[in-house]
Amino acid sequence: MLRFIVLFLFFLAALFVLELLQPVEHYVILPFTAAIAQVCVWIVSLFDPHAIAYGKILQSTTSDFAISIERGCNGVEAVIILVSAMLAFPAPWKHKLAGIGIGFVAIQALNLVRIISLFYLGQWSRLWFEWFHLYLWQALIVLDALVVFLIWLRYLPRPAPAPTQAPTQAPAGA
Repeated sequence: MLRFIVLFLFFLAALFVLELLQPVEHYVILPFTAAIAQVCVWIVSLFDPHAIAYGKILQSTTSDFAISIERGCNGVEAVIILVSAMLAFPAPWKHKLAGIGIGFVAIQALNLVRIISLFYLGQWSRLWFEWFHLYLWQALIVLDALVVFLIWLRYLPRPAPAPTQAPTQAPAGA
């Protein structure tokens, strides 16, 4: 357990520092966040043609309400927490990679729901927007990472039990 905690904290710190590096911000985080905005507009446009995206901004063309998908709102931090836990846990690499891939998709899918719901909440009520943005959705995204990790743990192969040695008996007639 101590090994897991130490490795988890190490990976967590390393990945958060990596995320803060300017080249990573410029070439990975910002394009990824802009892609999230584009996917949100694509989903919204299936039933509402009044949304546009430019960069990391998602805007309504009818109400002029806009949200900017900032650091902490793109799901990357929740993915970092999940990846750190999976890397720290003693499991085969193929299971770690599968868990990271599935976990990434699960977190980003919920994050799309989060962003779209906030987009509409903000047009309806700023008070509810703030409450959902600051309290409810932040907790739910991190909870999603925890649930994915727990489900991943459940499906990991169990280590084979160590063979037990039959008790040795003294030879008969000694």
